[in-house]
Amino acid sequence: MRYLDPKADLTFKRVFGEHPDLVMSLLNALLPLDPDQVVTEIEYLPVELVPDNPLRKNSIVDVRCRDNRGRVFLVEMQMIWTPEFKQRVLFNASKAYVRQLNSGEQYELLQPVYSLNLVNDIFEADLNGEYYHYYRLVHVEHTDKVIEGLHLVFVELPKFTPHNYSEKKMQVLWLRYLTEINEQTREIPEELLANPELKKAVNALEESAFTDAQLAGYEKFWDIISVEKTLFNGAERRGMAKGLAEGRAEGRAEGRAEGHKEVARNLKKAGIPTAIIMQSTNLSEKEIEEL
Repeated sequence: MRYLDPKADLTFKRVFGEHPDLVMSLLNALLPLDPDQVVTEIEYLPVELVPDNPLRKNSIVDVRCRDNRGRVFLVEMQMIWTPEFKQRVLFNASKAYVRQLNSGEQYELLQPVYSLNLVNDIFEADLNGEYYHYYRLVHVEHTDKVIEGLHLVFVELPKFTPHNYSEKKMQVLWLRYLTEINEQTREIPEELLANPELKKAVNALEESAFTDAQLAGYEKFWDIISVEKTLFNGAERRGMAKGLAEGRAEGRAEGRAEGHKEVARNLKKAGIPTAIIMQSTNLSEKEIEEL
């Protein structure tokens, strides 16, 4: 039996965008919810109109849903980390929070928005072993004082190891599902198959469940991810080296800017539409035209 990687656009949306029970299980396992806050029912919300291309803003795939209490949940898989991603997550969560109210409605109708972000990259290297990061609005000096509304969770998948939080069984099982299964997997761990929800999610990854066209798109997804990551990392290193060689204190910032431009230049040569390049590099249309 051959399985596909659950982190790809095609598979992630197949598992979590088509099976309410599975996305509910994921949310209950990975979000900081009290026992009386468990998600028991959801409805899917329309995904924002974005280009159907894995290059969009570093290949984000997402699922949006709302439960019977009115709470909104945003679930995203981020394949390549960039510093701008946190701002994008905050922007999207804030937008989802604001959009709950129509003109003239009362603020007390607002329900919390939870943003769960699974990152297939390490972005907090100095926090060794800590892969789970939970942000919310708290009083700086009295952290028990909280302004409810936005809950942002980031999970660094490469840092996860099964023994980190052994007491949180479902959290461990879902993270093992996301980190241990890929194209090389031939035998699924018994611990995953023993759980009905995880077994269902595993079955959804069987290669035989996808058409030839879908499989071709799956392979293309990973090809683009590989090219984009190589271009971005290589360009960033060269740009940073140039800034340091010139002795500038702002070398890192300039290096990152140079990296974005080089990525855009290569994508432009490859015939990628300008709109996609803008979303992948944060460059303006004019800047791209001048390259």
